Amino acid sequence: MSVQTSDHLEKEEALHIFREINRSPEMTQRELSSRLGISLGKVNFIINALIRKGFVKVENFKKSSNKISYLYCLTPRGIEEKSRMTYHFLRRKMREYEQLELEIRRLREEVRREEAQTNGVPSENAGPKR
Repeated sequence: MSVQTSDHLEKEEALHIFREINRSPEMTQRELSSRLGISLGKVNFIINALIRKGFVKVENFKKSSNKISYLYCLTPRGIEEKSRMTYHFLRRKMREYEQLELEIRRLREEVRREEAQTNGVPSENAGPKR
């Protein structure tokens, strides 16, 4: 299995931000950071990139009587990009799942062969029976 590249990780973080903005447009960057486990600076960087690309727009709104906050909204292009990213994320995760399933089947077969070779009697190196 391949190691996840920083590009995949950043796309995954952007997708998570898209999804959270879609659910709660009034969420602050600090709240996004906390909810997603991504640094505040990284959230800010990704949101600004999404804004520059035209995927997210920002509007001011009053959150309370004396405080102005931001409302993050997905643009039509942003909705399309979120859908595209979701599709590619799902395809990648399905491939990973299939690879894990194959590896599990191989490991189970290996354990069965080793148990058969020892006729069910565990050796010092065989480990506990399951």
